[in-house]
Amino acid sequence: MARGQGGHFVTKRLRDADAVLTPAALARLKTAGKPMLGHNYDLYFGWSDDRIYCSELIWKVYERGIGRKLGKLQHLRDFDLSQPAVQAKLRERYGRKLPLKETVISPVSIFNSPELVTVLSR
Repeated sequence: MARGQGGHFVTKRLRDADAVLTPAALARLKTAGKPMLGHNYDLYFGWSDDRIYCSELIWKVYERGIGRKLGKLQHLRDFDLSQPAVQAKLRERYGRKLPLKETVISPVSIFNSPELVTVLSR
């Protein structure tokens, strides 16, 4: 919240959390996430489990744990990569060989998932 604009935040939850997030389902979510504990952050946004980035962790835990896909998977090529700052960061991370076919999940895609509902917005 401190890094956001005006302290604004939104809290979301599975649309049917009361029915779905049973003790057994919560245990499956924990089991799904446990193998990824301690992995380094993935600055390259690869889809392997060797390194993990924030939205990838959430997507994989929910999909593997309870079969829910939070957001739409995309490829790097699906994003607007034309901004100079984006171009510079891409060159820094990948050089001239961009992995445009790499599967990615963005925070925005998870945020906009129809699987989630807003429970608090300030």
